[in-house]
Amino acid sequence: MGRSAALPQPARRIIQNFLLVWLDANIDESKEDFQNSLKHLRRIVASITTFTDAHQCFDYLSGITKEKAFMIISGSLGQKIAPEMEAIPQLESVYVFCSNPSYYEQWANKVPKIKGVYTKIEPICKALEIDRQRCDQAMIS
Repeated sequence: MGRSAALPQPARRIIQNFLLVWLDANIDESKEDFQNSLKHLRRIVASITTFTDAHQCFDYLSGITKEKAFMIISGSLGQKIAPEMEAIPQLESVYVFCSNPSYYEQWANKVPKIKGVYTKIEPICKALEIDRQRCDQAMIS
């Protein structure tokens, strides 16, 4: 007679139909700030892919067929590639992460997919959580 042990269920099962890409030419994965930012983000989204090259990032986004994508982008890169962001249907929301928000808000407000300009990761996490829940609801209905 076989015995089976009940396996503990995880507290929250993560089945996600979305992912996060982070595009910044100056990402330094060895920095503690960056690692702490990733920790905050992983509480909200399971899949995070980082890029320092815009072309590689857009190639990756273009290959997504079933998921929706959220993006964190540096202010300087975002300003250069805003038209391309609008042309990617899989890209749901963009969050600009920079040190000079007043400079970048001028053009960011004109790009519909950009949800805000931020100087810290915590407010991005809050906005991402709201957008993720909205995306979940849209997929259910």
